[in-house]
Amino acid sequence: MVEIFDNIRKIYTFSSACPELADHIEFFSESSIEATKRYVAGENFSVKMFPSWTPTFYINLGEPYFITIGSQQYLIGADQDILILRNSIVERYNTPSDNIFTVKFYPGGLEAVLGISQLKCVDKVIDLNAVLSAKFIQQIKQPITFNERCELMQQFLLNAFRQTHCKDHYLQFVRDTIANYIAGDMQLSNNDLAERMFSTSKTINRYFNRVVGISPKNYFSILRTRTALTAYVNNPDFVPYDHGYYDMSHFYKDVVCFTGKRLRSSLTPTPLW
Repeated sequence: MVEIFDNIRKIYTFSSACPELADHIEFFSESSIEATKRYVAGENFSVKMFPSWTPTFYINLGEPYFITIGSQQYLIGADQDILILRNSIVERYNTPSDNIFTVKFYPGGLEAVLGISQLKCVDKVIDLNAVLSAKFIQQIKQPITFNERCELMQQFLLNAFRQTHCKDHYLQFVRDTIANYIAGDMQLSNNDLAERMFSTSKTINRYFNRVVGISPKNYFSILRTRTALTAYVNNPDFVPYDHGYYDMSHFYKDVVCFTGKRLRSSLTPTPLW
């Protein structure tokens, strides 16, 4: 299964964060055993996801699995839980009994909630015991319901957030810049954003590298390509100009940079995996 091209969400259950954490945590999720049986039909499968620069906890509730991050592959044991940044293509190879609980942060969210800069996570697989206590992780992994697991995790993160309550100007500035970029239909240049933020393009560049780990140009390219590619897959009347592209060739070029693969030049949006 490939993100965007396949509905990978159909084999998971999702829950949103509470309002106090909603600016920093995108969602909590857990494998749906019933949905996995229904859609995967008892076979080994993989889930491929494209770069997003979003720190993510992977708490293993099931069998061991392999995960490829960029060009490196790792074996994650049944008792092993990890934190990754998703700054490159990630692919998890799973058995039919796969069962994973995840917490996905927005860029900068890990720092806002737990005071941990995501720059420390670039191109790494971090043992979650270095972030959360072993005792708390075992509480999360007990045979409880998804809602109970979410409540435990959310309460822990909420307490940490209230204690840390990181008011870092860098974090707020980056969050506001991203919001302005989205509000401008993802077509604003760095100079346009600088004008709206009453700042300079150099400042924006410095803040993004400090908080996210890449330049605003590269981050916004990922954000725009992800949005445009989703529209392309779901809409046969896709118009590249609506997403700030000069033409389809311009769009295709960004897709190659984002996915590492070419799209077929036919009307059917099928990736050449």
